[in-house]
Amino acid sequence: MSRGPVVAVVQFAPGADAAANRAAVAEHAGRAAASGATLVVFPEYSSYFVDPLDDRLRAHAEDLDGAFVTGMRACATAHGIHLVAGLVERAADGRVHNTIVAVGPGGLIAAYRKQHLYDAFGQRESEWIAPGETGPAQVFELAGVTCGIMTCYDLRFPESARVLVDAGAELILVPAEWVRGPLKEDQWATLLRARAIENTAYVAAADHPSPLGVGRSVIIDPQGIVRAGLDAAPGIALAPIEREVLDRVRAANPALRLRRYRVVAR
Repeated sequence: MSRGPVVAVVQFAPGADAAANRAAVAEHAGRAAASGATLVVFPEYSSYFVDPLDDRLRAHAEDLDGAFVTGMRACATAHGIHLVAGLVERAADGRVHNTIVAVGPGGLIAAYRKQHLYDAFGQRESEWIAPGETGPAQVFELAGVTCGIMTCYDLRFPESARVLVDAGAELILVPAEWVRGPLKEDQWATLLRARAIENTAYVAAADHPSPLGVGRSVIIDPQGIVRAGLDAAPGIALAPIEREVLDRVRAANPALRLRRYRVVAR
């Protein structure tokens, strides 16, 4: 069976030590590559994280050519793989961007600035995070599969995934920091499967582990079947992306072609 990338989702807990976070990304990337992964997905806020969010975000924000992305490129080059991870990026208005970057051996290939901020469940991410502008979907191709990136709270907005699929995405990558709370584990699992089923696409999501995140990082196929996953503890899960599965599911259920509405930004 023809395969696209072998995807690994890495469930780890980044913290307030940026150098330690970079070292953890490098270690996990090496372990994933040794297990056969060609695309490694890390959580949201992988470069730096504090709970609750505060002014330290600004002090530790980086540019797209800063130490974190440079370290990702070194890992990608060393192992011949691609990496996707969350970056606290400098923004022009005094806040920061919650950015997801995709990096290969040749450097940065995509960057998505979170559009739907987590002003919900008693949180106010917008106090610290500047929203990304709506614009072209951030997609890239790897091993014959088109990958699209979004993050965390975007998962609650079906349009976010549909915009990626309209741009050709067949694998949706979701770095997250899905905070624990009543019913949050069920919502996380349900929304991830829904995005896969309604878009007839693979979904790979990487979360922070317990006690802050729900964990449950997962790789789901276009029928909503879990192909690999974790519990609440740190770890790595891997699964191949299979071209035949994508083609077969989309041929049997041509929902993308049959739909009668399109997504329009506001």
